[in-house]
Amino acid sequence: MKMRVLPIFFLFLITLTSCSDYSKMLKSRDMDAKNDYAIKLYNKGDYYKALPLFEELITVYRGTKKAEQTYYYYSYTNYRIGDFETAAYDFENFAKTYPNSEFAEECAFMHAYCYFQSSPQFSLDQTNTYKAINELQLFADLYPQSKKIEECNKLIDQLREKLEEKEFQNAELYFSTSAYKSAITTYKNLINDFPATKYREEALFKIVRSNFLLAENSIESKLIERYSATLTAYGEFNAAYPESKYKNKAADIYETSVKRIEKINKNQIQ
Repeated sequence: MKMRVLPIFFLFLITLTSCSDYSKMLKSRDMDAKNDYAIKLYNKGDYYKALPLFEELITVYRGTKKAEQTYYYYSYTNYRIGDFETAAYDFENFAKTYPNSEFAEECAFMHAYCYFQSSPQFSLDQTNTYKAINELQLFADLYPQSKKIEECNKLIDQLREKLEEKEFQNAELYFSTSAYKSAITTYKNLINDFPATKYREEALFKIVRSNFLLAENSIESKLIERYSATLTAYGEFNAAYPESKYKNKAADIYETSVKRIEKINKNQIQ
């Protein structure tokens, strides 16, 4: 029993000593020792413990040679704990404050990358996604020879895919709830905003179908106009994808629309 208790006791003692050392360092007036201790904590991954130490040190070291290194660690500490908003600000401020630093380019990239990390899933508000795209592009413009350019382009592609997915799902929601006019507009926006979208074929077909269903549910004065819009949409779809998997369904819609127009014209003559 004693052999089992002893390791636990020593572990508790080590932990207690460690906490005691940390408390002493928080109160210490030896800033250089505090700086070394904060870096040690950072390298161990104890970011939450390191943060208050760096917060104090960036104020104490302001205007000195040690300010640059301390602010660099402080920026990354906020990043490591997942406070991307604060980290983005600090990385940007570092790059502006120390433009000649060996870390200036790195911090300028991290500023943009923080917004990438803050970009939410496609179903949520995409403000940070647009911000990330803009900041990554700005970094590429400022550092065109950077080794990070390829990574920037990949990150921008990922962000644009997220926006593309959101646009398509918005269109699908309008379509599924019979809001066909909004669906048509949103499918068209998707194609205009993302010409190479993987949803292009389906979106063009859904525009045909949405126009047709809109016509089917329209008042008499709008029928000719909306069936004609269906024929136009079919022409654009068929020209782009003559061998589409949707071609038979699209052809049925086209033929039905032609017959509807012919019937309306016939009734008007009579």
